[in-house]
Amino acid sequence: MVLFVTGGSRGIGAAVVLHAARCGHDVAFTYLTKSEVAQDVLRRAQAIRPGGRYKAYQLDVSRAAAVEMVGTRVLADFENVDAVVVSAGVHRNNLIAAMSDEEWQVVIDTNLNGTFHVCRFFLPTFIANRFGRFILIGSLGARGVSGQGNYAASKAGMLGLSSTLAKEYGKKGITSNVISPGLIDTDMMRAATPDENRQFWEHYCPVGRLGRSEEIAELVAFLVSPGAAYINGQELRINGGLDWAP
Repeated sequence: MVLFVTGGSRGIGAAVVLHAARCGHDVAFTYLTKSEVAQDVLRRAQAIRPGGRYKAYQLDVSRAAAVEMVGTRVLADFENVDAVVVSAGVHRNNLIAAMSDEEWQVVIDTNLNGTFHVCRFFLPTFIANRFGRFILIGSLGARGVSGQGNYAASKAGMLGLSSTLAKEYGKKGITSNVISPGLIDTDMMRAATPDENRQFWEHYCPVGRLGRSEEIAELVAFLVSPGAAYINGQELRINGGLDWAP
């Protein structure tokens, strides 16, 4: 199986790439700016499964033309893509009354519009194959988080997009699901989440800790497996039992 993973150079995306290598899959993944970090992920994937096919592509998913160009290169390099995992995302935190147009737009453009651009590009391939798996990395924050109205809106939009993909293309062998994690211990989370919010999570979460990227990657691996063929149009909330955020 060939996976295409956006935002695959760090955090949850990198964990998905590496676990896919362990599962015997080939992986194309994207990064935004740090090519040296992407190269490190490539080296780690090759060490896990020597001889596997892995390749990194620089991509700003907010630009539709760039998605078309990179997607075309991926299909030329790998000949096919079976599953798309959308993990690329950004934060620009601010209270709504103080949020600038730029802070709003860059988050919507990357997190929501970028997801649309990627899914739209690979849909013809999935339709032709009569098989495909869309797995979108959402967030518990889709239901609202103080100081992250732009991020919450982008992730809520992702739920609607995924459900529509599921309804429109389920009969063609294509499924679409959203994984909505709680607080996952990543560099992005640590940079965007105040200490008091992390302490709140650790105190109230029934399992008493943050989540791990590898736990999300395990779920991705299941969703692309034959055993998940009947799971479609769902939001899978992976949060240790804490279903709300401040």
